[in-house]
Amino acid sequence: MEITGRIIQKLDLQTGTSAKGAWQKQDFIIETNDKFPKKVCITGWAEKVDELNRYNINDAVRLSVNVESREFNGKWYTDVKFWKIEPAGEAGTSSSQENPRESVSQAPAIEEFNDFGSETSDDLPF
Repeated sequence: MEITGRIIQKLDLQTGTSAKGAWQKQDFIIETNDKFPKKVCITGWAEKVDELNRYNINDAVRLSVNVESREFNGKWYTDVKFWKIEPAGEAGTSSSQENPRESVSQAPAIEEFNDFGSETSDDLPF
């Protein structure tokens, strides 16, 4: 799943040690570019924290995320974790990609098909 928006807040870095070793995570808030913008809290784990630190508040980003919910003591909790972050907009897309709408030849104007008054315009085989 992809989410595009601008970073509006970075929360404090969280670190700790588990049985598997040291870990780090950082939550941040983006505001989407929708007609009715939404704020979404997204988490980066381990090396993704370093990738997140390349971006500043108000930077427009496109994120590839996984959304997962889990149950604990009868309540459900949802995590949104990103696995890819890149600049949004023109900087994040390749300029060599062509717009598929531009590559399709333009259809003739409707007037060319509406020549009903002409006797020679009837090409139907029946």
